[in-house]
Formats: sequence, structure tokens, C-alpha cells
Amino acid sequence: MPDPHVNNPHLVTPSGKARARSLGVPFDGAPGANNAITDVPGVAVGYSTIIRGDGPLVIGEGPVRTGVTAILPRGREGFTTPVFAGGFSLNGAGEMTGLIWAEESGQCEGPITITNTHSCGTARDATIRWIVDNYPAELADAWGLPVAGETYDGDLNDINGFHVTPEHVFEALDNAASGPIELGSVGGGTGMICYDFKGGSGSASRRVGDYTVGAFVQANFGIRSELTIAGVPVGRHITGGEVRGKPQGSIIAIVATDAPLMPHQLKRLARRVGLGVGRSGSIAHNASGDIFLAFSTANRAAWAEGDDARDCAFLPNHALDPLFAAVVQATDEAIIDSLVANQTMTGRDGLTVMALPHDRLRKVLKQHGRLGG
Repeated sequence: MPDPHVNNPHLVTPSGKARARSLGVPFDGAPGANNAITDVPGVAVGYSTIIRGDGPLVIGEGPVRTGVTAILPRGREGFTTPVFAGGFSLNGAGEMTGLIWAEESGQCEGPITITNTHSCGTARDATIRWIVDNYPAELADAWGLPVAGETYDGDLNDINGFHVTPEHVFEALDNAASGPIELGSVGGGTGMICYDFKGGSGSASRRVGDYTVGAFVQANFGIRSELTIAGVPVGRHITGGEVRGKPQGSIIAIVATDAPLMPHQLKRLARRVGLGVGRSGSIAHNASGDIFLAFSTANRAAWAEGDDARDCAFLPNHALDPLFAAVVQATDEAIIDSLVANQTMTGRDGLTVMALPHDRLRKVLKQHGRLGG
């Protein structure tokens, strides 16, 4: 009998790592074809993953456990066309460049990158260089304020060694593609820790009538005792191996949709990310940078050249509740998948961060009557 998990993007990642649904973790809502942010037509995701060295930390030499994630709202072909966007900071102990302009203008221009805290500037600047090199006419007489987000990977990574270079950013941007995407310790999520398990990159999507909502997270937040999966306080039952034991870290989340929405409505979607984060147990600790951006790929004609007035379609506010629910559901699943689709990692000074053990997770969920088929 063929393995039903093989080539099923709802159950496994492209490299064959299990996703939460394959373990019987129940989730609300109907996912898109790939259960990823790339289910929104045109959205592309790319990674550059940097893993090298072992043993004691030598600043500038390693060990290195880091990387870059790139999200292109309209892919490379539609790169030059902005998208309507809105952002929200649930707790501001973090950074997302370009957010002030997105808030002011209601739009996001060009690629979005996510990396480690001390490489955020490199990602931002290299994105501009990539635009200049690949689309020179776009910035010939203009300027750019690209979005770049960060979370801290210094527990596992030589973060002060500045190992992310412009070439890594270029690699992530050049590799961006639609379809199924890898999850876990890849790209900017490579060295991240979530609820004191190995965390990192996660994504999920939901279908809402004719529209799709997708979420992508770089999960690096929470303490073990808070972790809640399918309503079960899993972190209280799966103890041992905690390496942080204190509330630090952050989460960057990007929400995409093809539903026609205005910037103020997208800001409302971005706010709902916090409810999705809360489903997994977080309280948005003081030292956590929980920063979210939502964008819509609809209304492409709004960006035509010229000064004339133009028409834009948008859903009425009373029709947004299903989209709100989709954001909460996709964010929650993306976070859980960042844990499930992962492996134990040893980094600087021999620090080992354990992956969420699948067998113990299934046992706890079964004991609470929450294990699906």
C-alpha cells in the first residue's frame, strides 16, 4: 500500500518532515492546496539556510545557525506592483523596517525579508541592492523602504559574527517560488526556539469562499508551560530539556490574502494574528517582539501609472468575520507546524534544543480526547 503521507503537502513538507496534521492534531477551517501562504496566488517564498560549525562559540567563526526568508507578495513577475497592506505590533520588543511607511501609505512595496536580529539591516539593505541590480529602472530616480523583520537566534547562533551576507539575501530572493514550502529550521527560522522547543518557520492557509488567507510565521517566543495545542496544555505535560526557561524571544507573522481589502481592513487582519498566537498559549511577554503585517494581492489595477482617480474593490466590513477566523486558524497552525516539522538542534557552546517529541504529543492529546484520525 502506498504511504498516504507521501507528496501530501497537508501532511508532510517537501523534504518529508511530518506536519501536525499527520500526527492527528485537529485544526479548524479548510486549508488550501498546500496549506501555506503560497496558496494565495502569486505569493512566493524563498530561503537561504546557513548551518556550519560546532563546539564553543568563537565570535566571527561560529557555530552558525541562521538564515534569511524572503516573501514576494506578487512573485518576481509582479514584483514592481505594490500591494495594499496594514500592520500591527502586539508587543514592540522587536523590529520590522518599512512598517512606518506601510502604515502611512497603506501599501507594501517589493519583497519582505525575515532574519536574525543583528542581520535585519543587512537584509533590508541587500533587498534594495537586489532591486537595483534586477530592476534598475524602479529605483533610478526614487527610493525604497523594504520590509525586513527579525527574531533573536543568539542562543544557538553566533549572532554577533554577522554571518548573513547580502549574497544570502540574494539567494533567498532568487529562490522564492510558489507551491509547497519547507518548514522548521530553514531560512530565517534556522536558529529559533519556540516554547522552549526547536522553533522556526511555519505556514498555513485557509479557504474562505472564493478567497484564500495564508499565514507565515518566524516563531521564536513563549515558555514551555504556556504551550497549548488543540486546547490542551501540552507544555505542562511535556517537560524536560528547557534551555531558556524565561520569557524572551519574538514572532514575526506575515498574512497574505487575495480578498479585496483596503489598508485599514488589512490592519484589522493583522491584529487578529495576535489571537492566533494566543491560541498556542502566548501572552506576548514584555521582552517579545510580536509584529505582524497583512497584505492583499487584489486591486492590482490600482497601481497603474498616472494621476487619475481609480476604482478599487473591497469587501464590506460586515463580511470580514470569516477572514478574521481564517487568520486566527492559519496563524495557530503555522506556529504548531514550526514545532512539529522540526528536529533537535545543537548550536553554540554545545547547547541542544530538543524538537517537540511527536510520540509524547500524540499521547497527551489522546489522553485529553483531542487526537484526530
